[in-house]
Amino acid sequence: MNARIAIGRSTLLSMAMVAIFTFFFVSCKDAKPEKGEQLIEKKVTAKDILGNPAYLAISYGGYRTTSRENQPTLDELKEDLLILHAMGIRVLRTYNVQFPHAGNVLKAVRELKASDPAFEMYVMLGAWIDCLNAWTEHPPNHDVESPNNADEIDRAVALAQEYPEIVIVLAVGNEAMVKWAASYYVQPGVILKWVNHLQALKKDGQLPETLWITSSDDFASWGGGDPLYHTEDLKKLVKAVDYISMHTYPYHNSHYNPEFWITPQEDEELPNLDKVNSAMNRAKQFAIKQYDSVSSFMKSLGVEKPIHIGETGWATISDGLYGPSGSKATDEYKQALYYQHMREWTNANGISCFYFEAFNEPWKDAGNPVGSENHFGLFTVDGKAKYVLWDLVDKGVFKDLTRGGNTIEKTYEGSRDSLLIEVAAPPSNPMMVKH
Repeated sequence: MNARIAIGRSTLLSMAMVAIFTFFFVSCKDAKPEKGEQLIEKKVTAKDILGNPAYLAISYGGYRTTSRENQPTLDELKEDLLILHAMGIRVLRTYNVQFPHAGNVLKAVRELKASDPAFEMYVMLGAWIDCLNAWTEHPPNHDVESPNNADEIDRAVALAQEYPEIVIVLAVGNEAMVKWAASYYVQPGVILKWVNHLQALKKDGQLPETLWITSSDDFASWGGGDPLYHTEDLKKLVKAVDYISMHTYPYHNSHYNPEFWITPQEDEELPNLDKVNSAMNRAKQFAIKQYDSVSSFMKSLGVEKPIHIGETGWATISDGLYGPSGSKATDEYKQALYYQHMREWTNANGISCFYFEAFNEPWKDAGNPVGSENHFGLFTVDGKAKYVLWDLVDKGVFKDLTRGGNTIEKTYEGSRDSLLIEVAAPPSNPMMVKH
């Protein structure tokens, strides 16, 4: 396919313009005020925002070095938030509150709003949850929670109370129930305990009634996969949260479950990019299938509530399982297609997608600069816009914005031909993926 894909033309720019001037009003007594009555501005809440395509969401860390000991400064956070706001992002997801990061993000949002009333941004605030002995030299005990969890929840509550106009969601744990998170996962009863605790604080008036409570976890943890996960506590948790935040990663499954990814026999004679385009359509369908599996489990319990995508993404560099010697899933062209597919599908179906992630974060695999975990961002660490955002650069969306003193320019010096040299079609043999 030689035509340049029009990334985000029907989503990012139009939604940005809508979001900036979207206000919700109610009258003192009626939907239509009588003569002489004034409209009263209504606070925008999670109910208004989640599933609304005018409020695009993204996962955000913003760490710029190989260690989280180097916290982003307030000015650096503001720099990032202005970049994200310019591309239409209105909701950020953070992951923990044991570092200053999340609190500083909230402070940065408030200060930007104070200096420019047109600036609008909200936060899904994450509280990290661990099992006993997680990340230590001792064997993790997955049946007992870490004593640190209580303090983490308390810190999250304090921030939600301090920034009620910004924090719209509290998420208990991140992939904290999935069995492959062997270093730290807990049983669903631990997550249920803290979700119920937060719901009780809402009832007591200690947290805003409009604040939504969830947990953000793999699709399997939400009952969409192995029946091993279908415990009584999970069923109670599905009923206790205000919505389900599920993760789906066709990217990782290109290695672990490559049946959808390998080039089928009928595509063997297609040009290289046509094979890739076909594979990315299959990746989209893979994600939709996982979403539907969670929906089916939820409905089997007699529950009807929103399901949103808490995480999904596609890395652009990998020397490992997903790189040239593995599933060949990794490059900027595939990331761009996946981002476009997911935005179009979720926007059309009233689903929020906290796309992972905004900027590359080199601390995630500090010992391996070309490890895939470092390269899920839509921007590089030095502020270059990856292929998915090249159209926005052309349109001047990032004019006068910088990251670390660098203007927002295209990767590959804007050469699509140079980029496409690195784009490989998926293998035709599943044994070439699993090695």
